[in-house]
Amino acid sequence: MPFDNGRDLAAGQDAPVGYRIEQGADGVRTAAKRAFDLTLAVLLAPAVGLMVLIIALIIRVFDGHPVLFSQMRVGLGGRVFRCWKLRTMVPGAEDRLEAVLARDPAAAQEWALYQKLRNDPRVTPLGRVLRKTSLDELPQLWNVLRGEMSLVGPRPIVPDEIVRYGDSIRHYYGVRPGVTGLWQVSGRSGTSYQERVDMDRTYAETWTLLGDCGLILRTVSAVISRRGAH
Repeated sequence: MPFDNGRDLAAGQDAPVGYRIEQGADGVRTAAKRAFDLTLAVLLAPAVGLMVLIIALIIRVFDGHPVLFSQMRVGLGGRVFRCWKLRTMVPGAEDRLEAVLARDPAAAQEWALYQKLRNDPRVTPLGRVLRKTSLDELPQLWNVLRGEMSLVGPRPIVPDEIVRYGDSIRHYYGVRPGVTGLWQVSGRSGTSYQERVDMDRTYAETWTLLGDCGLILRTVSAVISRRGAH
């Protein structure tokens, strides 16, 4: 049954007026998806944990502290959670972004269209490698174990992005955001923001466990080829 969003968002952040959060798929399918996520996450946890530890030590040696980065993201039902990544940016990254966008109209236009910069001055040399290989996303397995994310789903957004989803936000609210998903294997940095919104809506409306397995396999292929990552 749909329920009103209330004030589940970050402090001072409400979902757009008039939107109602939908639970999405029926309970049986949702429970099966959660069981699939939890089983695979538990199986992957030892190997992923070791990889995170090794990469964290490398970050510590070359880039110093901190080795992890967290940011509040919007999840199922509009609830906000702390999403974890390995740090890929320099300290004071947000201030540096504001300065770049203020002095570079081309960069500002690119940011408005994609919410990304192809040549992002905030990203460290090591961070570029981690992003191209998607290894910076590994700590999100912890979010999956906690039930805040799914292995497959829409890319988790920050509260400020809610208004950009328009009517499609109710579809985003209906599923858990994913470590990987349709956007991540469909061009990623080469797609516009609206295309990403459309992909998220398509996924929320049509997902199946078999489709999730296919997206995971496509993710492995995309990571190996480093297709679409910047």
